[in-house]
Amino acid sequence: MDFDIIFGNAARAAFGPEAVILALAAIGLNVHFGFTGMLNCGQVGFLLLGAYGTSVSVATFGWSLWAGVLIGLFLSLALAAALGFPTLRLNPLLFAIATIAAAEIIRILIGSTDAIGLTGGPLSVSFDAGAFYDLNPYPDGPQDRYGIGTFEFTGQQLWVITVGWALIALISLAIFLLVRSPWGRVLKSIREDEDAARSLGKNVFSYKMQALLIGGGIGGLAGVIDAIKTSGADPNGFRPQVTFFAYAALLLGGAATYLGPVLGAVLFWFLREWIESFLRQLASESWLPGAASDFLDGAEGIISVAMVGLALVLLMLFRPQGLTGNRTELHLDAR
Repeated sequence: MDFDIIFGNAARAAFGPEAVILALAAIGLNVHFGFTGMLNCGQVGFLLLGAYGTSVSVATFGWSLWAGVLIGLFLSLALAAALGFPTLRLNPLLFAIATIAAAEIIRILIGSTDAIGLTGGPLSVSFDAGAFYDLNPYPDGPQDRYGIGTFEFTGQQLWVITVGWALIALISLAIFLLVRSPWGRVLKSIREDEDAARSLGKNVFSYKMQALLIGGGIGGLAGVIDAIKTSGADPNGFRPQVTFFAYAALLLGGAATYLGPVLGAVLFWFLREWIESFLRQLASESWLPGAASDFLDGAEGIISVAMVGLALVLLMLFRPQGLTGNRTELHLDAR
């Protein structure tokens, strides 16, 4: 059993592009759920529109990558506005159902065969992200690797990581400043008791709409990073479980905290990749029975998600506020 490879793979996943995307999605959810109390179960819809807005603008319409990025962010904000007007006055459970349904409807429409000419349909869409990588300061030749041992990245990967973590730092600072302002204190009052906030003359609908737009825009940015990382978008990469991975990261790190979503995303990917790498190593050992090796071979992803889910259940039982949260700050109540 080579634990150097296992830990190297886990550390690479914990700080790689996938963790960046999950951290941004979880930060957006934190604005919705952690600070405002909106049970958004369709965060993946914002990622999807961010990714497809960028990809389709470049691949189908021939626009520049930077115009595509703006289109992707605009579509994410448009979804937040279109979703918020009819649903923000619903109770939390109905709002949750509406958001997950909206995200899945958009995914099915984009991935349908009728949309092949526009979005690629079920075949996905690809584009040239060269305008982004032209700014890459890291040499990216065949021999250029950055890191130690198995914890290493190519020049392109390191550029995506650098930009992604810089954006996370800036957005986290902006959220910190916003939440500590009077505006943020109103959000927290809405989370605790909407009626009390309304009785003090606050326009609850307006504040919730603003929070939905901000969190949706951050989710759209995660989708843009995903599209640039893969130079395209695939509808199968935006299934509902992406939202629940973001919730897992948020609850693991601590909802209604400033660094909780980021820490949760890092730990989520570390644990998931550690388990998968461990199972791959275990399956390769000749001393395992053939049936066990056959079972483990190809099932690492399913088992790792199940194990992370079990860890989250135990966390909610023994430390429901997450690793960095305050138990008195937030109570999960969806009445």
